[in-house]
Amino acid sequence: MTNNTSRRSLLRGSLAIAAAGSLARPFIANAAATTATVWWSQGFAQEEDVAFRKIVAAYEKASGNTIDYSIIPFAPLRQKIISAITSGGVPDLIDANPIEFVALQAWDGKLEDVSDVVATQQSRIMPTALLGARCYNSVEKKRSFYGVPYKGSVRPFHYWRDLVVKAGYKESDIPNTWDAFIDFFKPVQQKLRDQGLRHTYATGFVLSTVGFDVASTFDQFLIAHGGGGLVTKDGKLHADDPQVKAAAVKSLAYLGALYRGGYVPPGTVSWNDADDNNAYHSKQCVMDLDGTLSTEVAMIHDKQAYYHDMVVRGLPRSNEGQPIASVFAANLAFVPKGAKNVAVGKEFAAYLIQPKVNADYLKVGLGRFLPVMPELVTSDPWWTDPKQDPHRPPYVRQAMVDPTVPYFWVFNPAYAEVETEHVWGLALADVMVGGMEPQPAADKALKRIEAIFAKYPIEQS
Repeated sequence: MTNNTSRRSLLRGSLAIAAAGSLARPFIANAAATTATVWWSQGFAQEEDVAFRKIVAAYEKASGNTIDYSIIPFAPLRQKIISAITSGGVPDLIDANPIEFVALQAWDGKLEDVSDVVATQQSRIMPTALLGARCYNSVEKKRSFYGVPYKGSVRPFHYWRDLVVKAGYKESDIPNTWDAFIDFFKPVQQKLRDQGLRHTYATGFVLSTVGFDVASTFDQFLIAHGGGGLVTKDGKLHADDPQVKAAAVKSLAYLGALYRGGYVPPGTVSWNDADDNNAYHSKQCVMDLDGTLSTEVAMIHDKQAYYHDMVVRGLPRSNEGQPIASVFAANLAFVPKGAKNVAVGKEFAAYLIQPKVNADYLKVGLGRFLPVMPELVTSDPWWTDPKQDPHRPPYVRQAMVDPTVPYFWVFNPAYAEVETEHVWGLALADVMVGGMEPQPAADKALKRIEAIFAKYPIEQS
């Protein structure tokens, strides 16, 4: 037995493929070592890139194959993906960036079905993450797995404990319902300004028409105010639902008043996705709502800030006292049609989602992203012990214990176009700086959303 054959046999056994006919074939094809091209998103923290390189090295050693990879920053990768799929010169595996790209390209029939890869760990993966990978193909008129979920995140609240205390409050003073929770930080802002912190604001929400954070933030506000039924699992839009309309108006009114009242930095109208992190780190804002633990991980080497002053917490309850579902983002890897080495692209994706491999990958990456397999956190105190880390336990609870829902574009890729057009960001601009009342601003936005959805009809099976 050759060394390569031995390594391949070892890897084949560790994958524990459920369907013997699907991913077993690539290992046979590897009788001659082959190369796959992979494009991956650059991490927010350097450790995330280190984690990916370690995975590549381990896979290459186990399989005898070569991964020709490129680690690319967020914005350039997005443009590179679009250019590649348009021209046909695609790699063998891509880290979806942004993740809704999978839903849009699956709709057009431009992605390989990766159900065989997902099947290797499907019973372990949380339902919300599976929903995020199961997209509608308008060419084949069906849903299937076109993305491999390999990590996930929710949007926790982040606040500075030391600033709350400096303002004369205790953490126990903070209410646990949505509007009241956010409103709490308004007098905190004033108390801090009375002490000379003239450029400190209550909140750091991204309310622009530039980045993608505004869409995620607004969706979470919409759900908190009762508008979670805007798009249902069958892909249908419910823009005429009175409860959805009321939630849209409430969200626009609340955020508009927050801006006009001076409780968010005025520059938010042109912020990109990293600007709220920067504002938070400089203590320009006391509190923020932002996805992953990027806010904290960026300051992990500042022991005082990370272990004592910064706080991560899950969502408060609704204004009516009910649990609010967090939007769970399942990050996906996908194989574009036209890839030259589909077999090895899939095999590497299957390797990445092996439980032990995946757990090590995310832990080396500092836990900024979460596993999509609950067993990886429930069985490991690294994720759940507050003595080891104060931020991971509430983050895990929000994603794994409290209710979650996928993004609206999971059910219909039309909503990905809604986000690309910044429909809600433009509605916020109408209210915040254009002087429009929330009701007509909501009506205008919902009408535009209806027009976009008309282009994405989904046949019901």
